[in-house]
Amino acid sequence: MPQSFSGRIVMILSRYGGSILTGAGLTMLIALIGTVFGCIIGLLVGVVQSVPEPGRGHPARRILLKVVKFLCMAYVEIFRGTPMMVQAMFIFYGAAALFEIHMTTMFAALFIVSINTGAYMTETVRGGIFSIDRGQVEGARAIGMTHAQTMRYVILPQALRNIMPQIGNNLIINIKDTSVLNVIGVVELFYTTNSVAGAYYTYFEAFTVAMVVYFILTFTCSRLLRLAEKKMDGPDNYALAEGPVIGEVAR
Repeated sequence: MPQSFSGRIVMILSRYGGSILTGAGLTMLIALIGTVFGCIIGLLVGVVQSVPEPGRGHPARRILLKVVKFLCMAYVEIFRGTPMMVQAMFIFYGAAALFEIHMTTMFAALFIVSINTGAYMTETVRGGIFSIDRGQVEGARAIGMTHAQTMRYVILPQALRNIMPQIGNNLIINIKDTSVLNVIGVVELFYTTNSVAGAYYTYFEAFTVAMVVYFILTFTCSRLLRLAEKKMDGPDNYALAEGPVIGEVAR
């Protein structure tokens, strides 16, 4: 066992570098897929919560919409109000104990991260929708658009740009929060690092390596997301489209 701190770091990297990289890859995979599906869930639930109530002549539809909105609200409040670690234990072991559903750790990890992210994204999407000027909704309805068409063609394209920073923030959070999935046996970066540290009792050195890897992952993703935001913004200066002069058109 090397006596110096740097020597122990080099030893860990030389012996377990491949395992640490595999754990980091699994961490990124879970975070990316969980964020994508979480955004889809949040988009759907957020749009449902923004649906206006029908007129007084549709009592059944009004009651159904209220029930659906209540269920969506309950989902959001439960998953925003409880830790992901507790959710992982509850879902993974509860599904097996109550319903005889034995999930693989990978499926459970993706499912848990997705629904957890979806709860946070629901509020983000709802806020993004309501941040759009009300006059645009009224204008869309004035030309005969339905609520679905208004959402698809007018509101959501603008809301998506507004919530892009929060989508990126959720990805960064998920990269770090995948560490709690070690409680159900997911062999991600934290689980791998803990195993490496326990082999030689080099906890400080092993988790120094893990901290650097987590930082590299989050920093790289944040920079890439910044570039994506700039692409969505477009250029600072727009050239006017050239066309025929009004006088020439008249002739």
